Amino acid sequence: MLCLTFTSPQATSHFTLCPLKLLGVTWCPGCGLGHSIIYLFHGQIKNSLHAHWLGIPAVLVIFHRIYVISSLRFFSSTQKKFIR
Repeated sequence: MLCLTFTSPQATSHFTLCPLKLLGVTWCPGCGLGHSIIYLFHGQIKNSLHAHWLGIPAVLVIFHRIYVISSLRFFSSTQKKFIR
């Protein structure tokens, strides 16, 4: 997530992990999602929506998962202290 925050949204070529792109398929349902998140972190909401409409919901889901996992870790460590 931090890599996408510090990446320039104007980058024309980028490294891809997309298996469809690596196989030579020209269309992929997830392509543009990374650019969408980059634009969103740079405050360019219109460009984010244009790159991929699921960019904003993806960021919300990722931040929610970070919150849930960190709160579970925090509460489980504090409960262990009170049980002993």
